[in-house]
Amino acid sequence: MSVASGTATELVHRIFDLQRVLRCIVSTSVARDAKVGFALQGVLRFIGEGESRATHLASRLGVSPPVLSRHIAELEELGLVVRRPDPADGRAQLVALSEEGLAQLREFEEERSTRLRGYLAEWSEEDALEAGRVIEKLTDSLNRSIREQHHSIRAKAAGPSPLNHTTEEATSLGKANA
Repeated sequence: MSVASGTATELVHRIFDLQRVLRCIVSTSVARDAKVGFALQGVLRFIGEGESRATHLASRLGVSPPVLSRHIAELEELGLVVRRPDPADGRAQLVALSEEGLAQLREFEEERSTRLRGYLAEWSEEDALEAGRVIEKLTDSLNRSIREQHHSIRAKAAGPSPLNHTTEEATSLGKANA
């Protein structure tokens, strides 16, 4: 099962078109005077999925830990996020939404939902559900591919390992290193 080159190219174009439209929507819909910008709203959404370590959140968001740390500090300063020591590892911290953060997240999501319903007024419920399924499948496939590529790059960077070779190759490596 493979996607033809032309189909993949067309899909890339459609994804770029969607990104452009979404940027336009975001730039016109996020209030200029809002204390929580679009990027921080995205961080709130992920934190709202449940208490988690910042390193796990950074990985899920695809940002570096220092970038996420700045976002979390800003959200904490606004009273939207709380941190507490991780009972499993005293050096680590768990991040969660405060009551105010939870209320703010609900408000953002309701505003987005209302706006999207307006944009998709000519869509049927079935259209929206099918779009959701296709977007979820695309996201899952891309995430899985990215994880596999990341693991492959890390394995190559680690260099030769007896775990990455057949028994015969590992024996040869062991003799060469002796």
